[in-house]
Parts: sequence; C-alpha cells; structure tokens
Amino acid sequence: MGNKLITNYSLLITYLLLTAYCLLLADITDVFAQEKKTVSKEPTVITSKTLAVDNRAKTALFEGSVVAKRGEMTMFADRMLVYYSEDGGSIKKIDAQGNVRLLREGRIITSKHATYFTTPEEHIIFTGEPRASEGENVVTGTKMIYFMADDRSIVENSRVLLMERKGGK
Repeated sequence: MGNKLITNYSLLITYLLLTAYCLLLADITDVFAQEKKTVSKEPTVITSKTLAVDNRAKTALFEGSVVAKRGEMTMFADRMLVYYSEDGGSIKKIDAQGNVRLLREGRIITSKHATYFTTPEEHIIFTGEPRASEGENVVTGTKMIYFMADDRSIVENSRVLLMERKGGK
C-alpha cells in the first residue's frame, strides 16, 4: 500500500506542476499578444500633395512629397499606393516608388522602390539600389528585406562598409 500511495502522490505532484506550467505559459503568451496589439494600435498618418481613392479596389494613391509616419518610423516617397482592408480600418500593403527613404531609430534606408507588408510578419522589401546607413556604416545590395518587429535584415548581393572609430570605441 505504501508504494501505491507514493505513486499516487507522484502523479498528483506531476499534475500540479504541469498545471502550473500551463498557466504560466498562458500568462506569458497573453503578455506577448497584448504587446503586439499595443504596437499595431499606433495610427499611421500619411500626407501628400494629392490623394485619389478607389473604394472598389480598396486602394488609396498618394502622390507628391508623400510622408507616412507611424510611431518612430517615417517613410518618404514620390508616390505610395496603399491597399487597405475591406472595413477600411487597416493597411494591408503599401507600394512606394521614387526617392524612397525610411527613417527609424537613427537608421536610414533608401531605394527606388519599397513594398511594405503587414502580414504574415511586418516587413519591407527594398529594391532599386537599396542602401542602409547608420552613422558612417553603410550596407548596399540588390534587395533588402527589413523585418520590423525583430529589427533584422536580409540583404542580397551585399557590400558592407564599416568605419572604425578612433580609440576602439
């Protein structure tokens, strides 16, 4: 009977530990979900010289000195075609053309064309002589993909120029 009691006690402890682990995991997952919701709730403000809206196609064409700003990120272009959701409440994609420039946290990315996607993972694809710089450091390539949430990039046919600072700093 002693062995059976120990086995039942071990099962109870295992069950309690698994339950506590699942509750902890659910809390962590909820925190990350809330964090992502907070980021996506920032409004996007787009200004331009002209705007043409096509409600059937669910697009808005901004032309002339276009500036799109959301939080700490600002994108400039000569022209931006914005694709929005059926309810008009969210942006699905932006095609930017001509003198494209993205400013974010001291970094600048320039190119002739950029496409911004909100799903499945928020990212921007830069083509047409893309160039990224931070201070004196420069990265160029034929195509750059910048993943916003992770603050990481993939560069095809890259060339990197890193400037050493005096004094090893």
